[in-house]
Amino acid sequence: MSTTKPRDVQVLPIATDTTVLRSRSWSRLRFEIEYALAKGTTANSYVIQGDKIALIDPPGETFTQIYLDALQKRFDVTAIAYVILGHVNPNRAATLKALLELAPQITFVCSNPGAIGLRGALENPDLPIMIMRGDETLNLGKGHDLQFIPTPNPRYADLLCTYDPQTEILYSDKFFGAHICGDQVFDEGWESINEDRRYYFDCLMAPHARQVETALDKLADFPARIYATGHGPLVRYALIELTKAYREWSQQQTSADLTVALIYASAYGNTATLAQAIARGITKAGVAVESINCEFTDPEDIRAAVEKSAGFVIGSPTLGGHAPTPVQTALGIVLATATNNKLAGVFGSFGWSGEAVDLIEGKLKDAGYRFGFDTIRVKFKPNDVTLQLCEEAGTDFAQALKKAKKVRSQSVPATTVEQAVGRIVGSLCVLTAKQDDISSGMLASWVAQASFSPPGLTIAVAKDRAVETLTHTGNQFVLNILKEGNHLGLMKHFLKPFGPGQDRFADVATQEAENGSPILNDALAYLECSVKNRMESGDHWLVYATVENGKVLNQDGVTAVHHRKSGTHY
Repeated sequence: MSTTKPRDVQVLPIATDTTVLRSRSWSRLRFEIEYALAKGTTANSYVIQGDKIALIDPPGETFTQIYLDALQKRFDVTAIAYVILGHVNPNRAATLKALLELAPQITFVCSNPGAIGLRGALENPDLPIMIMRGDETLNLGKGHDLQFIPTPNPRYADLLCTYDPQTEILYSDKFFGAHICGDQVFDEGWESINEDRRYYFDCLMAPHARQVETALDKLADFPARIYATGHGPLVRYALIELTKAYREWSQQQTSADLTVALIYASAYGNTATLAQAIARGITKAGVAVESINCEFTDPEDIRAAVEKSAGFVIGSPTLGGHAPTPVQTALGIVLATATNNKLAGVFGSFGWSGEAVDLIEGKLKDAGYRFGFDTIRVKFKPNDVTLQLCEEAGTDFAQALKKAKKVRSQSVPATTVEQAVGRIVGSLCVLTAKQDDISSGMLASWVAQASFSPPGLTIAVAKDRAVETLTHTGNQFVLNILKEGNHLGLMKHFLKPFGPGQDRFADVATQEAENGSPILNDALAYLECSVKNRMESGDHWLVYATVENGKVLNQDGVTAVHHRKSGTHY
């Protein structure tokens, strides 16, 4: 996909009196974990033309001008009666202010938390706002009698879905989306974007699985034939399958044995971004997250979440040299509730100084808590490298909890079946990958040739591996096949625990492959591979990749193989 394509707005009628305006960004938009696949995205906005006109979800400030130009070409903006907001994002403020100048007659429609955020974002306490709590309807005429479904979660406390019974369209905002940009408005051939939808869910929805299940129960009462999403293709063809998948993916989270309480507040969105990356790292390791935005959460709910959790992580911005009051309150609840054998973690972002992070860390240390990762302090906005560090810190935290649970339950000797599985022998390899400023590598022995034409292989990648993020469809990597005799050093190196964000190649001789990934100089041979497909297999992803290039580096060497005693561990 070209990253030089200019941003544009794609306009198309999708149902009776209903039009979509898709503001398209072909390259990665922002430093947030859900954009990490770098496939661009669309910000979808909608116009319903009843007797009165309603505009749903105008895009953020990077699209303000081209969006308003496209809108004015096709609609009389002075006739727009309502602007419906599925959630209020501060970066929409510029677009909404510009829209108000063109169309001062507008009334905003949103949830109650949305109204509070909107008045603050537009710096106007007297905005005309209709608040929808769930029972009210908005009749635009021509049968478009809109219904509203509040679907809040800790990250988006103001989330509001809208249903139009005339067209049977559910305007689902953050639900059922994907960050992918293309010409397709609907999801024909939806199997090809399953991976993107799953990744979007894992990043945005998995930390709020309990609230997602509640939302799905509410949405089930509204018979939809289209999900008009906030991002990516609209859902028409996979509507039943995707709804069912959301249910299954949520249940995977809510039924997990271990839970982490992730407590935070965010002044400008930066701390929330860090929280999301840490949550992604925890959930990919098979541990559930109970995400708690303490600005919008009842103290009793915080206490209950901490009580049932195996560990907790607290994040805070620093405002005027202090932690915000809701964070201080939450910290007090944690100290009063959590026994100090629970694992702890601290993170935060700040503008000039990070006193809040130091304060929280100090209080927890004084109370005798152990930390699952080194405290994370981020100045201003996080970047890709910071997000990788947060994700890996989250995974380390989850693995420490799982290890402690395993010790408590005392490991039993491997069964004869597990011993037999362990006798499957595979070549010993190191998978290496690099994308922009992020690089990673892992030891791999579950590798098999899968096709002759084109030459292809499968490799099993554990979900909690740091390199997993770099093995999605479209990614490239190098498979370094190790040589019998000198493989022990490399094996030991890539088996050792690395700290979050630590350079895996600092003490290893490498050269750069054509696809940008590291080649290990001491390998027997290497293959440059391109990921074509992934299949979920229990606690691993089975990655199918085709071989684009390769070379034997040592003609006289023999492939190193790995003999395991059991099929349950490396």
